[in-house]
Amino acid sequence: MNNRKQDRKQHQKREKLAFKEAMHRELREHRSSFIVFYLLRVLVIVALVRQAMLRNYEGMFFCVLTILLFYIPSWLQVKLRIELPPALEITILCFIFAAEVLGEVNAFYVKVPNWDTMLHTLNGFLAAAVGFSLVVLLNDSEKLTFDLSPFFLALVAFCFSMTIGVLWEFFECAMDQLFLLDMQKDTVLSSISSVMLDPTGGNTPVAIKGITDVIVVANGEQIPLGVGGYLDVGILDTMKDLVVNFVGAVVFSFIGYFYVKGRGKGRFARRFIPRVLSGAEEEKQESEQTGE
Repeated sequence: MNNRKQDRKQHQKREKLAFKEAMHRELREHRSSFIVFYLLRVLVIVALVRQAMLRNYEGMFFCVLTILLFYIPSWLQVKLRIELPPALEITILCFIFAAEVLGEVNAFYVKVPNWDTMLHTLNGFLAAAVGFSLVVLLNDSEKLTFDLSPFFLALVAFCFSMTIGVLWEFFECAMDQLFLLDMQKDTVLSSISSVMLDPTGGNTPVAIKGITDVIVVANGEQIPLGVGGYLDVGILDTMKDLVVNFVGAVVFSFIGYFYVKGRGKGRFARRFIPRVLSGAEEEKQESEQTGE
């Protein structure tokens, strides 16, 4: 009984070592993505050391999280036995770095105009690429017999991207409400209109224009916000994020449609769509993981 447990533990240990080695091989397979991976990792480590010197533990957390997220593309390739194009892998790595290290740690979301908008647009594009790829991989599988139209593939990619965008906005709203964060960035407005201001209690919107400041009464104290207008609490930011996510999703869905329509002739789309490993490649990867 003990021998069986020991054999099983040794077998699991060999599998883990083989899996790690397979991930390292995936990282080294494409020179361009390999260079970007290690360059960004060095930058994250530098940022991590800096945050440690500043005793910014939240920044340290984001740096460690970024390093872990960098390994996801390689993990997916080994685990799902697929091949990610270098362009897609590099874009994912740069997106993670821009969102976590530049956006969160270095406050680019606040310092750089439209940084959040740019990332949400790219997120819509990438999410559509992922959704499109999932269906294409199923559609091209020899184990399945159905054949989907290019329009349906593009529609699924678009819906998948928008779903990811909505779920992310749910997450931002939950964090703001539960922990009083400001992930849904506020907007300063010079005019508002609301039925809650109707003195008759009816459904007639009352508009206030030319707002230059707002005074908040808290604990009996009047506090001028001093932001130059009325402070919107995230709704416009959320709508803007969903709109640019929509734009990114539409762009890739449009590209993906003509990629399938042309039977895989599109060069640009091919750079963002994973490829299923052939039988020989899959057997080679499996033998490498098992160490046989």
